[in-house]
Amino acid sequence: MSTAKEEILKRIRTAQKQAGLSDHVEAPREYDTKGTLDADELRDMLVERLEDYKAAVHVTTEAELAETISQIFTDKDCSKVTYAQGMDAELIDAITSNATLTPDDPTSDPRELDAVDAVLTESHVTSAQTGTIVLEAGPLCGRRALTLVPDRHVCIVRMDQIVYGVPEMVSRINPDFPATWISGPSATSDIELSRVEGVHGPRDLIVVIVK
Repeated sequence: MSTAKEEILKRIRTAQKQAGLSDHVEAPREYDTKGTLDADELRDMLVERLEDYKAAVHVTTEAELAETISQIFTDKDCSKVTYAQGMDAELIDAITSNATLTPDDPTSDPRELDAVDAVLTESHVTSAQTGTIVLEAGPLCGRRALTLVPDRHVCIVRMDQIVYGVPEMVSRINPDFPATWISGPSATSDIELSRVEGVHGPRDLIVVIVK
């Protein structure tokens, strides 16, 4: 530990003693951990939040999922798509766009992902209140680079993965795996509030909610 850091911590501890603060303070846990909205209300709230973040949203059924994704790839003129390697093979086979779909190779150079037109993944859990989608590194959501390098991300969100708020969302996340939290397309602003998209991830986020 550096001398400067030791001095800072020493002053903090001294100030705590002078203020009569105890070593341990219990954090209040009376906040809401679960919402009371039904499934349709959660979906509607999520759609509103995502659209407010400038994400494109499609609501479909399991039977029409492949057709919906096919249309997205066609509309976006995607010719080269990479998908998370653990995704359902029947779904991938049913996608009928002109795009060439290739499973991601986690051992490949992440820079190669810059050449694809879109990536396709599932999701792990989503908060309707904040419009935040969590991708947990693994077969269905892919490695982190898969959804950070390319410019377009098509993400599938299923109804049983939608919860109300962050506390409930966090309770479903495995702390042993890397997780990426997404709230809309990547965007940042400079000191003059000029919005720039695509700096930290895809500038085009397309969410497909499966009823």
